[in-house]
Amino acid sequence: MPVKILIVDDDLETLRLVGIMLQRQGYGIAAASSGAQALQLAKSERPDLIVLDLMMPEMDGYEVARQLRADRDLGQIPILMFTARTQVEDKVTGYEAGADDYLTKPTHPAELASRIKALLSRAARARQAAPPPEKGYVIAVLGARGGAGTSTVALNLAVTLAQKYGLAVNAAELRPGNGTWGLELGYANPGGLRDLLQAAPGEITRDAVEREVLCHATGVRLLLSSCQPRETDLLQSTAQFEAIVTQLAFTAPITILDIGANQLPAAERVLSQCSEVIFVLNPHPAAVSRARIVLEDLSGMGFGTAKLLSVVLVNRSLSDLQLSLSEVEESISRTVAVLIPPAPELAFQAANHLTPMAMLQPEGLPNQAYGKLAELVARHAQKA
Repeated sequence: MPVKILIVDDDLETLRLVGIMLQRQGYGIAAASSGAQALQLAKSERPDLIVLDLMMPEMDGYEVARQLRADRDLGQIPILMFTARTQVEDKVTGYEAGADDYLTKPTHPAELASRIKALLSRAARARQAAPPPEKGYVIAVLGARGGAGTSTVALNLAVTLAQKYGLAVNAAELRPGNGTWGLELGYANPGGLRDLLQAAPGEITRDAVEREVLCHATGVRLLLSSCQPRETDLLQSTAQFEAIVTQLAFTAPITILDIGANQLPAAERVLSQCSEVIFVLNPHPAAVSRARIVLEDLSGMGFGTAKLLSVVLVNRSLSDLQLSLSEVEESISRTVAVLIPPAPELAFQAANHLTPMAMLQPEGLPNQAYGKLAELVARHAQKA
C-alpha cells in the first residue's frame, strides 16, 4: 500500500500539478479544496502526510492545523504548510499552529519532494523510537446463528464504551461481503477490510491498518466491510485476518470484533487473540439448541474457564412465543449477563438518522442494557 498524502489547496491548478508530481513518485493522493473537506478527508483517508495551503476561505490553514493537532487520532500526522505567505510572522504562526515544516510558493518540484521525504523519514524514526504500545483488550462478539443481532450489539457496545468512558475503541466488522455498519452509518462503499484482506500478510502493518480505520463522530474507530457478495471469497484469507487483529489490538485500549455467526474459517486463530467472547443469542428454541453446540466449542478454546465468556440475550420480538430468561439459562447452563429488550421504533429511528441506537434515547431500556454491558466490559478490561 503506497504512502498516502493529502493535498489541501483552494487553487485547483495547484492541486492538479502537485498531485501529478507526487503520483509520479509513487505516492497515493487525496485532494481537498477547503479546510472543512481537508478535516473530513483526514479522518476518512488517514494520510501519512498533509501538504496544507494557508490562504483558503472560511477556514484557513492555521485553523485546519490546530484542529488536526487537537484530534487524538490525527494529531501525529506530519503537516507541511505550502503557501505564498513569506513573512516571518506567518511562518511563526504556522509552526505555532502545528506545522512540522513551512515552504513558500513558488518552489521547484524537487525541493517540495525533498521536504516531503524528509518529513516522512522523520515521522518513521519517531515511531521507531517511541516505546512499544501495549496490547489492548480484545473482545469477539459472535452469535449462534445469523439474525441474532450480533452486529447491532457489537456496534452499540463500542459506541457506549467510547461515549461513557471516553475511550478510544476499535470496532471491526470481520465479515467480508456481509458488512452492515457502512450502510447504517452512511458510508458509501466502505472497503477497509477488503483492502487489507487483499494485501499480503507481511504488508498488514500497524500503519496500514490505521490508514483503513475511519474515525466516526461517536469516537469509535471503525474498520468496515462492504456488502458486496463477491467479497465473501475473502473469508479464506486466514493469515490476513490474524494479522489484522494482531495490529488492531495495539491501536486502542479496547477492540471489538464483529464475527457474526461464527462462520469465519480463521475464527479459532482470531479467537486465540481475544480475552473475552460476548455470545449473542435469541430466546427461540432452535437458536438455543444451536447455542449449546457453539458454547461447547468455545469452552474447548478456554472461554468460560481460562478466558471470559459473557452471554447477551437479545429479545427482538414482542411475541410471547419464545423461551423465558430462566428457560434459556437452564438450557445453556449459563447465566445471561445482559438482556436487551425489543426496540423496533428505536431501531427505525437510528436507521433513519444514520446513527447508532446508543446515541438515541439514552435513558431508554435498550440503552440502559448497553450501558450495563459496557460497564461489565470496562471492568473486565481494567482487570486484564
